[in-house]
Amino acid sequence: METKTGTQQGAVDGYLLADFPWYGLDQAFTGPRWLGLLGASADGTVEHGAIGHGDEPSLKAEAADPEGQKFAVVVTVAHRPLRRSADGTGVMEATSVSSAAWLAGSGLLSATWPTRMDRALRQDWLDQQTSTAWELADELDGPGWSSLTLPVDGEPTAFHYRESEYGWVMAGSAAGVHLGAYGRNMSAYGLALAAIPDLASYEA
Repeated sequence: METKTGTQQGAVDGYLLADFPWYGLDQAFTGPRWLGLLGASADGTVEHGAIGHGDEPSLKAEAADPEGQKFAVVVTVAHRPLRRSADGTGVMEATSVSSAAWLAGSGLLSATWPTRMDRALRQDWLDQQTSTAWELADELDGPGWSSLTLPVDGEPTAFHYRESEYGWVMAGSAAGVHLGAYGRNMSAYGLALAAIPDLASYEA
């Protein structure tokens, strides 16, 4: 997927430009909510974004107990067919549940990589784990995934689900979008997702 991910985290304006609904945990979750990074194509079309719940992950050295952070992040990916790139010189891949799984998996890695690891080894570790996350996202019917059914807008919805030492990742689809999610120290079991009626409450 052709994306740029430099859109400011926490800025609601870009989210309001999306032509698809955003999803988060339903109103049973009463803790903090925040906006993650937004992804857009070269022509500025919003393609995906993340809504966070709980602690906002931080890898800063001064962060208190980063391994004890408790969060769940819902990734919404626009349902896009195979299409021409904005400059007409190439073709952009269609989005899929694998797209959501990849974004969720890479999001979990960026939020939870080992802070105590020697700095010189971190990039090699991240490259290796990112490659593994991509391979897993491309094999959703493989042994690395199990099935989990959760409510989405009140309807039972099937997700591909996996756990690791860093947290959990899941991916599925809803009306007009693909959904991914990742979390740590907050169980995926018992969660429910819903379209967000008013993004203003997420403005940082």
